Amino acid sequence: EKEVLGHAAKVVLTKETTTIVGDGSTQEAVNKRVSQIKNLVEAADQEYEKEKLNERITKLSGGVAVIQVGAQTETELKEKKLRVEDALNATKAAVEEGIVVGGGCTLLRLAAKVDAIKETLDNDEQKVGADIVKRALSYPMKLIAKNAGVNGSVVIEKVLSNDNPSYGYNAATGKYEDLMAAGIIDPTKVVRCCLEHAASVARTFLTSDAVVVDIKKPEPLPAGNPMDNSGFYA
Repeated sequence: EKEVLGHAAKVVLTKETTTIVGDGSTQEAVNKRVSQIKNLVEAADQEYEKEKLNERITKLSGGVAVIQVGAQTETELKEKKLRVEDALNATKAAVEEGIVVGGGCTLLRLAAKVDAIKETLDNDEQKVGADIVKRALSYPMKLIAKNAGVNGSVVIEKVLSNDNPSYGYNAATGKYEDLMAAGIIDPTKVVRCCLEHAASVARTFLTSDAVVVDIKKPEPLPAGNPMDNSGFYA
């Protein structure tokens, strides 16, 4: 019978996922099924089985949200859609691996720990590599400060003078504060993947005999006599 198969308000199929959006009419049956699976978790002996059952509970308990994005122009709509997608991906990454302090603060604190690792390295080449990694880890905060119109070196010095690991520079307000409490956060997965990918690219460069790069051509000067000031009035 049709009732046995059930129904959904919307089904979205992609290459890797299937999303079923219900209308809420079967929520009581879903809750009953979740209770049954919880009993199975308690009775399960193997960790693998418990893990899969808990994943099933999460999928049944979680909801599906429909985000509607509106704009006055097509260009504005595309930009807003990309921002929403970035926010969703960041949220998914945060759910998977948690969050860390943002604003380049976490990477800067990691940079301070490189010196201890450097002491355990065997040769000078490895120590030079450690110095490069240390500089790279402190660069994001320096760049954020520069874009905010302040001296990056001064910001880094002030942040490191505070022992609170969440203490950093809020470029949006221009204040030094607890960034975690202020909501300035990054998904742990994003920070980790950035480090891994950067190391992978650097390793490729170091093992290459030659690298081809695009050199940006200087923009041509406007036509006319550059010494002609007739168009300007005192």
